[in-house]
Amino acid sequence: MPINLKTALTSKKIEAMRPGDKDISDAGENRGLRLSCGNAGTKSFFYRYTSPISGKLTQIKIGNYPSISLAEARVELRNFKITRKDGRCPAHEQKLYKQEKKNLDNSSSGMTVKGVVDLYLKQYIEDRLINEKLIKGARKSKGQAEVRRTLYADAVRVMGNKIASDVTRKDVVNLVLEIVDRGANIQGGNVLRELTSAYEFAIGLEKFEDDFANPGLLAKSSLKQARVRLTSKRGKRFLSDSEIKKFLYWLPRSVFTPTQKNIMHFALWTGCRTGEVCSAEWKDVDLKNKFWHLGDTKTGVERDVQLPIQAIKFLEQLKKTTGDYMFPSQKTGLPLQQKTLSEQAWHLRKTNRMLDIKHWTPHDLRRTVRTGLSRLGCPSEVAEAILGHSKSGIEGTYDLHSYEPECKKWLQLWADHLDHLMES
Repeated sequence: MPINLKTALTSKKIEAMRPGDKDISDAGENRGLRLSCGNAGTKSFFYRYTSPISGKLTQIKIGNYPSISLAEARVELRNFKITRKDGRCPAHEQKLYKQEKKNLDNSSSGMTVKGVVDLYLKQYIEDRLINEKLIKGARKSKGQAEVRRTLYADAVRVMGNKIASDVTRKDVVNLVLEIVDRGANIQGGNVLRELTSAYEFAIGLEKFEDDFANPGLLAKSSLKQARVRLTSKRGKRFLSDSEIKKFLYWLPRSVFTPTQKNIMHFALWTGCRTGEVCSAEWKDVDLKNKFWHLGDTKTGVERDVQLPIQAIKFLEQLKKTTGDYMFPSQKTGLPLQQKTLSEQAWHLRKTNRMLDIKHWTPHDLRRTVRTGLSRLGCPSEVAEAILGHSKSGIEGTYDLHSYEPECKKWLQLWADHLDHLMES
């Protein structure tokens, strides 16, 4: 009886497969899962996909049947798809992991900083394959990507090829101070924390001599003594109406990228965090009813962001030129990283191309909206609801009103006020 290749895989189909038969594929949400039968009768599961790195058709082995069941193969398929959705290639990462493991098994005396970082990422932070079994990493998918970005953007960039055992306290201090100098204090703290943890992980695996001292810990002590701030400072900066007018005239002519400009303009219309705006997806936007459902928030509370007419018109045009995400990177097609805004602002300031007003950052736009609403006479509880701030104490227990009609009214008044500033 011939096997139907267009329907989902079943155990019965797998058992019926014989050497020489064509590969059979799964269907529906498990599309990409294939089963082949070798000349010796060994049946193997594979995931076939287009690599987000090379753009070529690629496949990665999941395991042999029946050592791994159809259900288990589908679970690992979904995990691989998550990796691919993050812009990473499962087969490429598996190859790098095997090569790194081989290198570490042979010798650790010449391990570079990049080697320490990769060891930490691939054997602790990120999901990994061991004996064809997926082992979950110490962080969730989003956190894994963030740790990798944090370490590669600075630690690997600056001293990735340096022998790890030769890195000194001063090397790490200079790295952190370079990051702080560009105004990214929190990033400096994150790099110090993760690099220190990476060294600790390698030390725990006895990759260094017994008397080796973690340069990250030594640097942390020095930076603390020097009172270098590696946390965010309570912000007080907001733009006055005259500064907003200058900003709105300057932004379209600035060297921020078109996507970065769109993010800041949208943040100024809505009062949302730039990080929330960066990760926005079209599936959460209802243009007809004029709201954006914000599910992933800093406070963990979902809410509907009411959109003024100006924002709706802007989104209607934007939707014609983007994919799944509202503000994608032109290079990757994935959401633009929020940190690129502050980095670009720092670069403009260093090259004297920044707007000629008192020092400001993209996050100050959120504080500008809140302060501007108060100047217009917006009730405090409505302005707080617009920003998505959680209610505390008795108010948070008993006042469960979402203020959506009020938010819609005052955000429209705010957007009209911005238009008026441009016309005056």
